[in-house]
Amino acid sequence: MRSWSQPGMSRDHRRSFHFKICFGFGRKFPFPEVRPPSDVQQLFERYSENGTMTIDHLHRFLVDYQMEKDATREDAMSVLHSLRHHIMYRKELNLDHFFRYLLSDQNPPVLPSVHHDMNAPLAHYYMYTGHNSYLTGNQLSSDSSFEPIVKALKKGVRVIELDLWPNSTGGKVKVCHGGTLTSPVDLNKCLHATKDHAFLASEFPVVITFEDHLTPRLQAKVAKMVTKTFESKLYRPDSDQLAEFPSPESLKRKILISTKPPKEYLESQTSMEKEETTAQSEGYSDEGENDQDEEEKNVIPEYKHLIAIHAGKPKGRLENSLRIDMSKVRRLSLSEQELGDMSRTHGQDIVRFTQRNLLRIYPKGTRFDSSNYDPLLGWMHGAQMVAFNMQGYGKYLWIMEGMFRSNGRCGYVKKPDFLLNPDNIFDPREPLPVKKSLKVTVYMGEGWHLDFKKTHFDQFSPPDFFVRVGIAGVPADSIMRRTRAIEDDWTPVWNEEFEFPLTVPELAILRIEVLEYDTTGHHDFGGQTCLPVSELREGIRGVPLHSRKGVKYRSVKLLVRFEFLAPYSEQDYDG
Repeated sequence: MRSWSQPGMSRDHRRSFHFKICFGFGRKFPFPEVRPPSDVQQLFERYSENGTMTIDHLHRFLVDYQMEKDATREDAMSVLHSLRHHIMYRKELNLDHFFRYLLSDQNPPVLPSVHHDMNAPLAHYYMYTGHNSYLTGNQLSSDSSFEPIVKALKKGVRVIELDLWPNSTGGKVKVCHGGTLTSPVDLNKCLHATKDHAFLASEFPVVITFEDHLTPRLQAKVAKMVTKTFESKLYRPDSDQLAEFPSPESLKRKILISTKPPKEYLESQTSMEKEETTAQSEGYSDEGENDQDEEEKNVIPEYKHLIAIHAGKPKGRLENSLRIDMSKVRRLSLSEQELGDMSRTHGQDIVRFTQRNLLRIYPKGTRFDSSNYDPLLGWMHGAQMVAFNMQGYGKYLWIMEGMFRSNGRCGYVKKPDFLLNPDNIFDPREPLPVKKSLKVTVYMGEGWHLDFKKTHFDQFSPPDFFVRVGIAGVPADSIMRRTRAIEDDWTPVWNEEFEFPLTVPELAILRIEVLEYDTTGHHDFGGQTCLPVSELREGIRGVPLHSRKGVKYRSVKLLVRFEFLAPYSEQDYDG
């Protein structure tokens, strides 16, 4: 602080002006040249000659080091072709070209094509499933619109949920979250949005689950709307009740309706149901299972014939709903809380049920903010439709997106064989030995200076990035670890290794999150991705990062090596 007074003034009459003198120092941080990590340099030396990597050298690298056993010389040629802007017409790579290839989209961490067997029944697949798919925001007061449906379908979501209600006059059907302040959207707009965008991201079937609260007259109207809108795309089963679900392959480019009739208009059965409930509280009865059939007799034929996947929950004890009828298959819905309760005492019953039938899990009613829950509990028990709110973002939604990066992002992922074995029902609560370990080497990252403003992370200096890396999976496998923070560097080099023992690698999701270190502990977000461990390609891969909302950045990537190790008991041990 400095004072100023005019000359000639007495001490008492001088006017003092206080001001601050600020000195600005401009710190310059030249952008460093990005150099390949030492491991990459050594690999290039091993698979090249005189500083040049030929097509044959590259082919050998793909087969021997990247573990691409089926790679051909033509695949190596394709890599060179992808780098044509860098190498022009040459047919060999130097170190920089090789480094660029490792970080390119030509070297993804998971296979980009459909490669699972798609000829098994629908019950053998996890299905990318949305909850209240029409909502734009929270569950209480947000707008309803067809646009979230379009967005979900473009992401590869295969199961859409619509809540059907009569409008204020009772003459039309609206879609909204009943009993809340959410605004409605016209059903016809939702149906046409589904038809127009159903198969842009995937050819495999789309399922629309109706939670309907309609009169028989409005159900007849819905039947006509659905039939007229979807035409030949609508799948109608040959019989009223399927003994086994068709396969995704046989249902390509088909739209299926799944629903149960509304209870509001089945008043005639009320007294009978009360009597049956008393009997069922003592144990399961055949009449309880037939409640679904009795309800469907009240549905007009046109509406009933729309239903490809029958939904229903027998009355009585909750565990009774897991009863298996070998003559027909159905869909059961449980809240996340109901699943949690039942899994503690009836875990194997749930797994057995999901070997033939479909199980849908939905968020508890108190998730007003459209948050989500851990999907692993559902997946561990074979639940095919783990329904998620797609309106926001966060860890669990990232994990869901990671699971469905499997199998070419087609929206269907084949369940592990151990969940489908009828002779040895998997027990999710039983401790398991380590099957394999995943070794992850985080080399470096780049691209933030292209996708972010230079002052985004810090006003006066480059960012201090660190990486959190770990596993989302069964409880025994779940863990998160982190690298050190690299100060003042837009292209940080970490060169750190992590090893993760896995008891159920088939359900493990690799989580990667980059943060910019802040001394307050409120670290800035720098990108994330989740990847299915069962689909990881061994070797050094370029891993694209995504925003909080799951949008892929144009330039931000990590260079990471993946390696699977046998359990310690199976590894060579000297000593």
